[in-house]
Amino acid sequence: MLKRLTDVRLIAGFFFAHLLYFLTFQDKNVFWYIFTASMLFLITYAILNEEIDDEAPFLTYVSYGALSGISLFVLFWVGNSMLDLLNLPFSKQIDSLYNRLSPSVLWHYIVLLLVIIPGEEIFWRGFIQKRLSSYVNGWTSIVISALLYASVHLYSGTFMLPFAALIAGLLWGWLYTWKKSIPLLIVSHLIFDLFLFVIFPFS
Repeated sequence: MLKRLTDVRLIAGFFFAHLLYFLTFQDKNVFWYIFTASMLFLITYAILNEEIDDEAPFLTYVSYGALSGISLFVLFWVGNSMLDLLNLPFSKQIDSLYNRLSPSVLWHYIVLLLVIIPGEEIFWRGFIQKRLSSYVNGWTSIVISALLYASVHLYSGTFMLPFAALIAGLLWGWLYTWKKSIPLLIVSHLIFDLFLFVIFPFS
């Protein structure tokens, strides 16, 4: 227990993440600039402090990544449809998030693909969850890391984004514990975002 509380690298990484996500959500006009820079910093911090796991063969991480990404999108689509059907106010938050944060120009999509998606998986699963798993069992590390991942999205000022991050974080955390493959998670996250922002956006 004492060792867990004195893991300076883990605590510092989480502190940096909160600070950087806080700055990221402050102004939508510079959101993509700050988010990109923040993820570059967190990627660097993670790879300097942890080895990147890649234990799944190519076909495994591509197939499982694609299947899990599509499944997560379907889950979110069903949830969004239920919100619309029940006419709950949270659906307006989703419209607002799309208007504020969705990629809108080519370079946004490029950094989403090359920096932000890999960065979130490398940092939150490959660093935060991996370090937590050395102190607690697999399921506990999945839940704690998903909660931590959701917590930095509170700065968006909405309920829906942290809730979505929690659900996605639980799935990706479970996949990481199961397959120990960051590339698998990156493929899953990429497919999910591709459907969310390009193929079948909710707004």
